[in-house]
Amino acid sequence: MVSPTKEHILNALSQVKANAAGETRDVVAAGLIQGLVVKEGHVGFAIEVDPKTGAAQEPLRKACEEAAYKAPGVLSVTAVLTAHADEPMAAPPPPQSTPQPPRPGLSRKAAATGAPKAALSNEPLPGITHTIAVASGKGGVGKSTVAINLAIGLAKLGKRVGLLDADIYGPSVPRLMGLTGAPESDGKRLKPMEAWGLKTMSIGFMVDEDTPMIWRGPMVMSALTQMLRDVDWGELDVLVVDMPPGTGDAQLTLVQRVALAGAIIVSTPQEIALIDARKGLAMFTKTRVPILGMIENMSYFVSPESGEKTFIFGEGGVRRTAEELGCDFLGEIPLLPKIRQTSDEGKPIAASAPESPEAQIFFDLAAKIAAKLDMNES
Repeated sequence: MVSPTKEHILNALSQVKANAAGETRDVVAAGLIQGLVVKEGHVGFAIEVDPKTGAAQEPLRKACEEAAYKAPGVLSVTAVLTAHADEPMAAPPPPQSTPQPPRPGLSRKAAATGAPKAALSNEPLPGITHTIAVASGKGGVGKSTVAINLAIGLAKLGKRVGLLDADIYGPSVPRLMGLTGAPESDGKRLKPMEAWGLKTMSIGFMVDEDTPMIWRGPMVMSALTQMLRDVDWGELDVLVVDMPPGTGDAQLTLVQRVALAGAIIVSTPQEIALIDARKGLAMFTKTRVPILGMIENMSYFVSPESGEKTFIFGEGGVRRTAEELGCDFLGEIPLLPKIRQTSDEGKPIAASAPESPEAQIFFDLAAKIAAKLDMNES
C-alpha cells in the first residue's frame, strides 16, 4: 500500500478553497494549514482561521478532512480549527471590590475562566462511568509512571479501564507502555491501542518520538477534545487521564469539557514540587472537581545493602500538605530501581511483575481509588 507523504496531503488540500471574504486562494496557498503531521497513513493538521469567524468554519474543517482522505494510503485524518489573534493583550483591569458582569458572549462561568461559552460542555463521555485525572503541578515527579500503574491496578480489580495521554507536548505513555505503531480508524473514529489490559490513546502514536509539537494553545485544546470524544473507547468503568504538568490550556480543556469523577495529585516531597502541586489542587477545587487524594512519589530510597531509608527529597512533605489542604493522603511510593527499570523497558511493574512488592504498592493505591469511586456511585 502507498504511504502518504506531506506532499500528497498538501496537494489534496490545495483543492479546498479558503472560506474567507475576498480570499480566492486555496487553504494551502493562503497559509491556513499548520502543524501537518503524517505518520504511517495517519494525518493530523490544524487550520488557522480568523478568530471572529472560528465557530462558523466547521464546514471548512470537514472539507479539509474529506480532501485529505482522498490522498493515497490515508487511514485516518484529524483536523482541528485554531484561531489566533496577534493583537497585543490589554492591560489587566484594576482590582474591583464588587463582582463584575460577564463580558458579552460569555456565560458567567466562562467569564470566570476566560473560556468561550462553547467550550463549556461539561458532560460525561458516552459509555464511560468515571473519568479521573492524574495530575501534578510540576514535571519530573513520575506522574505518568504512577498513572499507568494505577490504571493497571484498577484493571486487576476487574474494572474496564482506558488510559488517555493528555500531554500533547511531551507524550510519554507510548514508551512507558511499550506501544509502537499507529491506531486504526474506521474512517470516523480512532480505535485505541491495547496493552496490559488497557485501552490507550496518545498523540505520541501519531507523531515520531523526536518530533516537537509546535502547536498553539487552541490547537492543543482541539486535539485533546478529539482524543476524548472522537476515539472509540467502548464501554469503560474508568478512563484514567494522564495530565500534562501545570495548570494551562490542556487542564482547563479537560475540566471544562468532561465531567470528572475526581483528580489525583502526584508530587515528590520537596517544597519546590509541592508549591506547584498546591496550584494544581487549587485549580481542580475552583473548577469543582473532587480531589480523590494526593500521592507522594519518590518518598525515600532504600539501600539494597543495609535496608536503610534515605529521604532524598525530604520526609513527609505530601502527607503534611494533604493535611493542610484537607484532602486524603493516599500513600507513598519509594524510589525503587525496579519501577524505573520496568518503565524504561515499556513493561509497567504492575503488569510485568504483579507478585512483586513494588507492584503491590500500586495495587493498594488502586484499591483505595476504586473504593472512593464506588462510594460516589452509591
